[in-house]
Amino acid sequence: MRVLEFDVDVIIVGAGPTGLMLAAELGLAGVRPLVLERSPQMRTVPKANGLSGQIVQMLRYRGLTERLEAIGQVAGAMVAIPFGGMQVDFTPLADSPLEAMHIPQPKLEQLLDDWARELGAEVRRGHEVSGFEQSDAAVTVEVCGPDGEYRLTASYVVACDGARSRIRTLAGIEFPGLTYPEVNRLGQIHLPDSVLVLDNGDLEVAGQGVLHPGFTRTEHGVFAMGGVSPTRTVMIQTTEDTIAETDDNEPLTLTELQDSIRRIVGVELPMIDPIRLSRYQFQARQAERYRAGRVFVAGDAAHGFPMTGVGLNAGMSDAVNLAWKLAADLKGGAPQGLLDSYHDERHFAGTRIMMQTQAQVALRRGDDPAALALRELFQELLTDESALRRLASLIAATELRYPLANRNGHPLTGTLVPDLPLTTEQGRVGVADLVCSARPVLLVLSDRPELREIAEEWSGRVDLCTATTADRPADALLIRPDAHIAWAATVGEAPDTAAPALRDALTTWFGAPLREPESSLSRI
Repeated sequence: MRVLEFDVDVIIVGAGPTGLMLAAELGLAGVRPLVLERSPQMRTVPKANGLSGQIVQMLRYRGLTERLEAIGQVAGAMVAIPFGGMQVDFTPLADSPLEAMHIPQPKLEQLLDDWARELGAEVRRGHEVSGFEQSDAAVTVEVCGPDGEYRLTASYVVACDGARSRIRTLAGIEFPGLTYPEVNRLGQIHLPDSVLVLDNGDLEVAGQGVLHPGFTRTEHGVFAMGGVSPTRTVMIQTTEDTIAETDDNEPLTLTELQDSIRRIVGVELPMIDPIRLSRYQFQARQAERYRAGRVFVAGDAAHGFPMTGVGLNAGMSDAVNLAWKLAADLKGGAPQGLLDSYHDERHFAGTRIMMQTQAQVALRRGDDPAALALRELFQELLTDESALRRLASLIAATELRYPLANRNGHPLTGTLVPDLPLTTEQGRVGVADLVCSARPVLLVLSDRPELREIAEEWSGRVDLCTATTADRPADALLIRPDAHIAWAATVGEAPDTAAPALRDALTTWFGAPLREPESSLSRI
């Protein structure tokens, strides 16, 4: 085995959306990551077809809106969403609280790959990590690449290599949970002219019968169909029980999907020109710990949820949370316990997602009168606006509030900062303008000189912005690099409580104050 003298700060195993997002976030923080991906080429068939929830706002905060629009991807409010085998309708609300973006995974990965490389990341495809060993100071990985085997040493390794993560297994991190017996087959396909699309959205297949949009349950499984587009494309999913685990990496064919439809509803549905084909079994698994020494897990290597539409949101959010903490440690400015807070916060987030996705399993699985009554009751409860909004925020993870120290009980502490419109001495900006560079910011929204004076002690490490906004939610917000609020001063809070709380928060997240503050603080 030849040895390469090539040291990097962080090795990321896996070049899916989570790994590439982590590489870009590390690059923003001035860290040099290397991404190792075993597949020689970027995927061309979408495994996922869009983003929803809080990560959409996070991409906007990182200034990626123009890039996304350039490839025809625009975020918008969702008017309906499948949930637990039912269709949840948001049209009764004046504004949908759930934001989504249709973007095939290959396009997303290409965008993130380009962004990460621009920020200094290196991505090696066709390089598989076969093992590693770690010490108190470093991790050395064994890699098999196109030109043979070699070794690399880094300060940290992050496993973003999927549900069957080799790195997680070698690190001794348990991945408890269960695999559900249902096999799901999903296809986005075109309908030939022989299939008649009726005015109500039904499909009429000559000599076969009629298929209805929504969910059709039979004793053999579930057939689900979306609306037909003007180009005669439609999304179809089937769900059947199986006694053995399937290989998600084995490509799904049109014939296999058609056979599944025939078994469930007894109809031979003609289909042509597939856009997306995938097969998967739902799992409900979560890593017992997200860190083992100098090895971390993120994305599907850390959690597997029994529902579609949440995995990318969770995995890319893992990356945003972890990157700035690794960067702070590598630069020598991390306070004690900062790296461990990654597990504390993201395992908590994963538990919340697991709760709502497993609830969907309970809703969708049964077909007896009790199960039908449960779904009927659930849909009746969703006629209340507050319940509908609460469910949407749970799906989007916008209700997530990290369990941070919060002496004054401010409702924003631990949440993603809202994009407040701001007026500064330089003009009008938004919070998005403050967080795009992934630096910590103290945003002072009122006349609080004592808070600004404290921030001066962290000059060069924490930026300061003084601004005004209508109906301010706080007198000041301490915003972490991941755009989450570490601390908030209530409106009119007394200096004798606000000042020490701010000092504690700054120390907790950004280390001890600098002994000799710079003469001027970076101002926005």
